[in-house]
Amino acid sequence: MAKQKLPELTPEQRRLALEKAAKVRKERAEIKKKLKAGKLKVSDILKRADDEIYGKMTVKSVIESLPGVGKLRAAKIMEEIGISETRRVKGLGPKQVSALKEKFS
Repeated sequence: MAKQKLPELTPEQRRLALEKAAKVRKERAEIKKKLKAGKLKVSDILKRADDEIYGKMTVKSVIESLPGVGKLRAAKIMEEIGISETRRVKGLGPKQVSALKEKFS
């Protein structure tokens, strides 16, 4: 398989891309903080799966951000429901979404 070369970015394009990435990381950290504090629920995240910021979060990071759920419990829950470790919120199937809503309602 041939290696695909990444496009060369101008310094301006690179700066803009880095700014956007930093902004997205900051927003996701805020979302996780709200989950931890109980201000947001899993169902709120799932409803906004089409939003780029919510949709591209990993399900694992969402579950781990819940109060009382650590890495091991999150992994166990995902395994029970049948969600891959790398699955993103936007990529969940209808059965997985309903199982998550049921688990965390």
